Amino acid sequence: MKEAVENLAETASRVLSGLGEDPKALDQARVRFLGRKGELAQLFKQLGKVPEEERREIGRLLNEAKSRLEEIFEQAAQRSRDLDAARREAIDVTVPGRLPLLGRLHPITQTALEVCRIFNWLGFEAVEGPEIELDYYNFEALNLPKDHPARDMQDTFYISEEVVLRTHTSPLQVRVMEKRKPPLRVIAFGRTYRRDSDVTHTPMFHQVEGLMVGQGVSLGDLKGILSSFVHQMFGPDVALRFRPSFFPFTEPSAEVDIECVMCRGKGCRVCKGTGWLEILGSGMVDPEVYKHVGYDPEEVTGFAFGLGIERIAMLKFGIDDLRLFFENDLRFLDQF
Repeated sequence: MKEAVENLAETASRVLSGLGEDPKALDQARVRFLGRKGELAQLFKQLGKVPEEERREIGRLLNEAKSRLEEIFEQAAQRSRDLDAARREAIDVTVPGRLPLLGRLHPITQTALEVCRIFNWLGFEAVEGPEIELDYYNFEALNLPKDHPARDMQDTFYISEEVVLRTHTSPLQVRVMEKRKPPLRVIAFGRTYRRDSDVTHTPMFHQVEGLMVGQGVSLGDLKGILSSFVHQMFGPDVALRFRPSFFPFTEPSAEVDIECVMCRGKGCRVCKGTGWLEILGSGMVDPEVYKHVGYDPEEVTGFAFGLGIERIAMLKFGIDDLRLFFENDLRFLDQF
């Protein structure tokens, strides 16, 4: 028993010497040796088993060991407190603090805001609509009946036979015309979905749809509005052209190309040597669409256009891979 008491004091001293100044480790060691269930307490419990003639001597040794351990632990705790105070005094409170990283608008958001700002300036009102859309609004009311071959171009996500994830923001044309009478001039910005994914396509992307309906609205108005938009977005010196195309809900239809922003029309890999880049589709609203909303095609005319925000952002910022917008790489996003 006497040897056990002496070994306990030596063990405690050795453990303390290896702890350094860690307050947490020091507290754990105190519990190990001086706690209610610690090693010293266990020796006190065994005192009753010691022969009576040795009990007084062993008790004295245990009390001395307890006093010694308490002193050793108090000295170690004081050293830890002194070191902590020294460290606090070493802090230079005059050093400027580290500023938190500030968030920035995503390049897609920046581009969308700029597009909407331009069309707001041109007199277009922003409207919103559902991303989960009825097949009727997404296709049928836009002159795309069930058996129309152009539906294959959409690569649609079907939720059910009559419900889809909208493939374009064009359904808002019909929704707005159902609720309002002409004249009207609106734009719709939002997410759209198609089953497509490569360097120039993603399953989810953003579109801005524009619609203007009234008496005497002509193809000349369409060209004037879109020319003004292109020159404000890409600069007054950028050339553009209107190229005949086909869309089921507009007739006549045209795609708008701009002079390649990479090579300035000389021909490069981005424009495939043509010197031109397609940026949006447009056309005069097909009279068949008016029949679904109760407009008289003999009384009103109008035009619609749609553009992809990612496409505009790629051209504006000189980005050659659409997927970079969605990978959340801070090295890429910090450039904007």
